[in-house]
Amino acid sequence: MQKLQYISFIVMIMLSCTDADDNIEQTLAVYTSGNTIETGAVIACAASDANTGEVLTFYYPEEGASNIRFYETKNIEVDHEDYTNYNQIVISSSPFFNGHLGKFTQESSNEKWVIITFELDGEIKISNPIRIKHLTKPTVWTEDVTINQSISGMPIFSWEFDAVGDNAIYFQVISDNEDNLLSGTYTYESSFQYYNTNNVVLNVTTQTPPDLVIGNDYNFTLMDVSLDNWVNLVVTKSFTAQ
Repeated sequence: MQKLQYISFIVMIMLSCTDADDNIEQTLAVYTSGNTIETGAVIACAASDANTGEVLTFYYPEEGASNIRFYETKNIEVDHEDYTNYNQIVISSSPFFNGHLGKFTQESSNEKWVIITFELDGEIKISNPIRIKHLTKPTVWTEDVTINQSISGMPIFSWEFDAVGDNAIYFQVISDNEDNLLSGTYTYESSFQYYNTNNVVLNVTTQTPPDLVIGNDYNFTLMDVSLDNWVNLVVTKSFTAQ
């Protein structure tokens, strides 16, 4: 009887250890080891919330993407190119622009590097490292944009170039009054015309954008993104199509 109790005790310990191992949050190096990966394949950036100071990490989940993960370093002093320095953080994302993009929201007492990953077509897709700067360079939120509607249904949006410094690229979104993304584009220039892609260098619009309905309300959102994928400035402005 004592022998059976001893065996049962050992089995319980083994099961307990197995469960604990299953819950260990992996480093990015462990997760990617032995797998096919593609770096720079997840479009992602981060900003600080103007009201709460929380860090908002945005990403574009391609159709069919699964197992979306959030990795971060302990601080900014570590080598941000070394995947052993990135630990998985179990955090839920929420839909942004009704799910066209995703958003992670978290409080953070220090700055760090972040990487977003997902699985697609048998590969692990990995974003470029995102430098979180919510303490040293909080994101500026403004409505400063000029909207020229001299061409009906095709407004031209213009804003100050490199308004707060450190600009690398601009991401602009036109959405309807129900927050559905109509177009999502990147430009190097500080202007964009709906829907003219002549100066667009990257396009995350998945369907042909609809014609704007004259008299309906729409929203313009702009993100001024740095080389290290921090959003320096966000412009949001509502307008009525003319």
